[in-house]
Amino acid sequence: MRILISLVAGALFGGGLFVSGMTDTRKVQGWLDVFGDWDPTLAFVMGGAIVPMFLAWRFTKGRKPLAADSFPSLPRPELDHRLITGSVLFGMGWGLAGLCPGPALASITYGGIGGLVFLAAMITGMAIAPRVGSQLDRLAATA
Repeated sequence: MRILISLVAGALFGGGLFVSGMTDTRKVQGWLDVFGDWDPTLAFVMGGAIVPMFLAWRFTKGRKPLAADSFPSLPRPELDHRLITGSVLFGMGWGLAGLCPGPALASITYGGIGGLVFLAAMITGMAIAPRVGSQLDRLAATA
């Protein structure tokens, strides 16, 4: 049951990314080009994600999920070196490539060579992130 729910949720998410234009690198880079040819339409996509998630966190208190023992706890709202470094790297990649991990996977079948290069770079980054993260932890502990 859990795999079926995951499959349906992933397909719905991927379809939503495609319909909203999040898999179109020009649209994403247009959203990020605030001082140039700015395209504000992705604000509706982000609002369409943030508002339902906000409500979902509020309505899950005291309930049990259909396919798990419990809902995940709310993330801790703390700013640390890992969050800041990850956010900067994510933003740089998103701005340069016009893709983030979800849309990159959703567009893999039609993204061409650029999509495959991005996917390879993303997987490489995911593979080395734990090692770099532990080094950052050591540096932060000595500072």
